[in-house]
Amino acid sequence: MSRRHTQPVGRTRRAVLAVAGAAALAAAAVPALASSPSDDGKTVAAAAAASHSAPKPTVLLVHGAWADSSSWSPVIDRLQAQGYPVQAIANPLRGLASDAAYVKSRIEGIGGPVVLVGHSYGGAVIGEAAAEEPNVKALVYVAAFTPDKGESLGALVAKNPGSHATPDALNPVPFDMGNGVSGVDLSIKPDKYRDVFATSLSARKANSLASVQRPISAAALEETATNAAWRDIPSWYLVTRQDHALPPATQRFMAKRAHAHTIEVNSPHAVMLTRPDTVTGLIRQAATATR
Repeated sequence: MSRRHTQPVGRTRRAVLAVAGAAALAAAAVPALASSPSDDGKTVAAAAAASHSAPKPTVLLVHGAWADSSSWSPVIDRLQAQGYPVQAIANPLRGLASDAAYVKSRIEGIGGPVVLVGHSYGGAVIGEAAAEEPNVKALVYVAAFTPDKGESLGALVAKNPGSHATPDALNPVPFDMGNGVSGVDLSIKPDKYRDVFATSLSARKANSLASVQRPISAAALEETATNAAWRDIPSWYLVTRQDHALPPATQRFMAKRAHAHTIEVNSPHAVMLTRPDTVTGLIRQAATATR
């Protein structure tokens, strides 16, 4: 026979009454606690402390055309120094749907929350890839495309004048994948690279970047988006005022339409290289706000 059944009935009844009384007192105290200004501050502080102690999200960085994953290096260094797990994806740059499918698989391979960051064409990719991915808590657009459903990047870049990524600045090269798939790759001509992509960098640094740039399939620029995750996921946007690739006016239009938390900076398109502290700060803001 268990000890519970050997206790005197009176003692058991008194214990039950005591527990019930304590519960009633606690319930009665809740409204008073909620209305107390001093305790409000303690409650907010406790909630903030709990949020601060939550695991930091993984920051997933997606580069765009005419760059590669190493272009994020200054941002990666800063984020890792602040304790963030970081992954910089090698964006295939073959087509919006296929690139987004690849990024989606990387999102699903991460166990916890994700802050998804896209630069330039990478913005279109993250907006497509993040759809129906519940662990993506924030989208950060860095001088990036945010197409709506049915829009192409080509249409968006032509929305306002100012882009120097014109046909005379680009070098088209046919490619064959060896599996029946062929197309045309577009890269920036070396002598045009600094003007289009990185005006504030030294000529030596710009020439080095031009040599390692990743070309993009021309078809990717004309492929239309089928998802717009920024409609459902909190978004942040960094507008680059000195951009010769994606006109600032178009960036502002897209940021406003996405209801994104927006900041502006004097920088060319390669802002993750010219203003890494600003980019890192915006990513941290998104990560903190959605924890």
